[in-house]
Amino acid sequence: KFFQAVVSFIGTDGTLYIKPKSFEIELNKLMTEIQRNFKYFALPEPHWWKKGEACLIISSDNRWHRGKVVELGDGALMVQYVDSGCIEEVPPCCLYPTTLYTDIPPFCIPCQLYKTAPIGNVWKLEAIQFLQDLLLTDQEVGIHVQELPDNPWGKISVSLYLGEISVASFMAYQKYCIAEDSQDILQLEQLEGYDFVWLSYVLPPLPIPGDVFPVKVTHLVSPNKVCVSLHPCKQLRKLSATERDASCGAQWESLDEALLWCSENVESIPPLTRFQREMPCLAEYHDGFWYRAKFISVEKSDPVMVLVQFVDYGNFSVVSASRLRQMPYEVLKYPVEAVEVVLAGFKPALNDKNVRRIPYAPEWSEKALWAMIDCVEGKQLSACILALSPEITIYLYDDEKNLVHMKLIEMGLAELDE
Repeated sequence: KFFQAVVSFIGTDGTLYIKPKSFEIELNKLMTEIQRNFKYFALPEPHWWKKGEACLIISSDNRWHRGKVVELGDGALMVQYVDSGCIEEVPPCCLYPTTLYTDIPPFCIPCQLYKTAPIGNVWKLEAIQFLQDLLLTDQEVGIHVQELPDNPWGKISVSLYLGEISVASFMAYQKYCIAEDSQDILQLEQLEGYDFVWLSYVLPPLPIPGDVFPVKVTHLVSPNKVCVSLHPCKQLRKLSATERDASCGAQWESLDEALLWCSENVESIPPLTRFQREMPCLAEYHDGFWYRAKFISVEKSDPVMVLVQFVDYGNFSVVSASRLRQMPYEVLKYPVEAVEVVLAGFKPALNDKNVRRIPYAPEWSEKALWAMIDCVEGKQLSACILALSPEITIYLYDDEKNLVHMKLIEMGLAELDE
């Protein structure tokens, strides 16, 4: 009753179409056969279509797909791809009437969330869009079959899981539905007591404003905007063979263990096929290890090169799309280890005549940036939080408890900012 699948389509009525991973080989064989048999077929003469009629659809990927007509229109027909559930409007010239392959059952299964009622008994558009953003990512989900329909072509009632989280309980947490299953209700209670951010990274617990705490600068954006680690003595370590065996497929005790396991088992993690700004992902660094990152932008199209930021360090890198992987929820849930902060107490010097400026922060000279790097690189530093909003703002001190920016002021590269 439990298996892995990919959600291929979500209907406006909340129907989830899933493709079990165990169907992949047979579906690929069928698709190969269809392309071979219809490779040289010309598009047919005008045809009088009927609702429910079987057909083949030539789609935007220039491949034939099994389909059926679900609604007639004046200039176009509404058709459903029977192996994905997707419904779209298609001109008649892209359809071919045939009864071939109708004896093979669809490779996608229509489902509904078990004991889940939408608010107002109708799924609202924003709820459907939220589900689409959540599930239409080619990422595997866990399916637990709860009830079979009386009608063999009806919808199966399932519990659907992303990692450890039930989608029904999370939708209820977002106020899109009411979860009635006892397990979902229990998980909903747990979510209610947690500041939960879905498909995005979370900040670590921050010290109380006014307290002084040790930090390490991991990346500089500009002289007064840096990324700091709240665990300056923490270092990655390699796992022993015994630890690797114990952690394989299990709940890791730390982010280090999770990332090292990902690096050693990266072939089992699906590639990232959908790009969205700020989307969490795994990215390979120059050292051959894989680290947590977030997608920023596409920098080049042929081959595809993308800009990512490594969230546990703060640095940016342009990498090939082939060096990106989907983010497992079990790795996503750890708080980020580098926090971007603004340094208080100083500002760019008006009389800094250095011509070379930072392109993305032209108010600062490159000399000021290099001076700040000398002040913080490899140093034992401490910080004190002044404000948490709109940006985390801190005072940054050197190992002698002096404000680090005083060196820039002495050099005429910055001014005091009261």
